[in-house]
Amino acid sequence: MKKIELLAPAGNLEKLKMALLYGADAVFLAGKSFGLRAFSGNFTEEELKEGVEFAHSLQKKAYVTVNIFPHNEDLPALPDYIRFLSDCNVDAVIIADLGVYRIIKEVAPNLPIHISTQANNTNWSSVLFWQELGVSRVVLARELSLEDITIIRDKVKIELEAFVHGAMCISYSGRCLMSNYFTDRDANRGQCAQPCRWKFNLVEEKRPGEYYPVIEDERGTYIFNSKDLCLLPHIPELINSGLNSLKVEGRMKSVHYAATVIKVYREAIDAYVNNPEHYSVKDEWLEELQKISHRAYTSGFYFNKTTQNDQIYGSSSYEQTFDFIGLVKSYDPITKMATIEQRNNIKVGQEIEIMQPGKPNFTQVITEMFDLDNNCIGAAPHPQQVFKMRMRQEVAEYAMLRREVPKNV
Repeated sequence: MKKIELLAPAGNLEKLKMALLYGADAVFLAGKSFGLRAFSGNFTEEELKEGVEFAHSLQKKAYVTVNIFPHNEDLPALPDYIRFLSDCNVDAVIIADLGVYRIIKEVAPNLPIHISTQANNTNWSSVLFWQELGVSRVVLARELSLEDITIIRDKVKIELEAFVHGAMCISYSGRCLMSNYFTDRDANRGQCAQPCRWKFNLVEEKRPGEYYPVIEDERGTYIFNSKDLCLLPHIPELINSGLNSLKVEGRMKSVHYAATVIKVYREAIDAYVNNPEHYSVKDEWLEELQKISHRAYTSGFYFNKTTQNDQIYGSSSYEQTFDFIGLVKSYDPITKMATIEQRNNIKVGQEIEIMQPGKPNFTQVITEMFDLDNNCIGAAPHPQQVFKMRMRQEVAEYAMLRREVPKNV
């Protein structure tokens, strides 16, 4: 069976490393300019070089987003940035604009190009257009069904990529004007304020006090608030559709999110590829996806047109069943002590779960903790405090410590 790529979000260098170590084949990231996630941290030039080198050291790939819709004032700095990315040996740039395409072909003609979902490719003819221009991949619009994707696959030879997990945008593949209108932050230049997640009252101008029927009560509704996409139950259909890459959304999400989602999809893809006749979706995979911060899940447009069942009108809040509390920096097999960086409240007596790349999760109770001078401590109260604790079994570097969120929280 042809290998399919699992593509992970990387909002910063730590997330990049975590995603790749937990099973991603490639990552997509952005520099400080020209990407559509201006508030995700992103990469300095030195971090970008390091990230690409780290990916290549694992024989994996790194793609860089240059997918804003630029205005004239954005263009002067673009050629030098493209040359920089080419010199860094990035595996491709992800773009949406023909003007950006033209500049790339002028200053770095051998740099591979992927066409962003922002370009709204919804039919085989538009994909064929990009194929004829020489790009190597098209990221399909989120609004396509699985049947649409199969039809496109039959008509083109270019690589096809599609989103399979993460937040959905109320606007057509992200082309939203609401942020610009309400906050003067241009969503198509990387500064989206996500007003689709705000609470609204909808009323017609000449009928004050008469509310649109979808509203739950007089306090308003999150009328534009979509559920999150999750296609884990449909791995066989995705692979057999002819897609080349399955993409996870979430450059602004946590390292816990990136590691957990990628580990689950990695296990599911490998399980199907290695034994398709006996493949089934494991309950533990679905349980893992409840542990991260997420909204209720939907299959999006893949199997039918979306309805009110794919929206959440009552709240825009996230839900999760576990908190990320610590990251393993190193482990000493002789003393069975792990050096850990605190990420949330952690103390002696807590029952925790340990998730690590390529290995099953396990649980234990924290029986003792020590500072770096080997003094016994009862908790690690300071943000990102480094401490040591004894583990009941060997753990890998970059293993993650989690604790269950109390039911009454």
